[in-house]
Amino acid sequence: MKNTVPVEVSARHVHLTQEQIEILFGKGHELTVKKMLSQPGQFAAEERVTIVGPKRNLERVSVLGPARKAGQVELSMTDCFSIGIKDAPVRESGVLDGTPGVTLKTDMGEVTLDQGVIVAKRHIHMTEADAADFGCKDKDIVSVKVETNGRSLTFDDVVVRVRDDFALAMHIDTDEANAGSISGDVTGTVIK
Repeated sequence: MKNTVPVEVSARHVHLTQEQIEILFGKGHELTVKKMLSQPGQFAAEERVTIVGPKRNLERVSVLGPARKAGQVELSMTDCFSIGIKDAPVRESGVLDGTPGVTLKTDMGEVTLDQGVIVAKRHIHMTEADAADFGCKDKDIVSVKVETNGRSLTFDDVVVRVRDDFALAMHIDTDEANAGSISGDVTGTVIK
């Protein structure tokens, strides 16, 4: 049975609908691929936005593509405190009901999201075959032990997300990475 997973750090970013992309970057605009990400078909775009917070702004925030069905802003808890958003919940991507909204802007336009700001719940992407290898199923909650030089830790409450268009990887945010001195190529051990 398999038990190790690559650990990747997911920095603050924004997902946009095609309509929002066109408001922020111009009619008919398509996101420009800057770098492909580990999840198949996902990419960091050249385009950047400013997140307008109640206290201060976050500038040049990365947009991830392709376009989504709903706009979503994924921040660390530190980011939220820094810009004055006090009630962003820890959620799985796409679970947006009851989340705070925020305004996104560029030199070309501005979009206000009624909801969509989350602190992403730590998670592992797996295919069906990976899940079978790990003895897991979709929505299982596991722990992952990460060994680092002087700051090893175990992440609890890690949700397993299973879909055949995923690639095996655990995603944590920058706050979590900083707590464990995690950078570069790191693997974790899944504990059920």
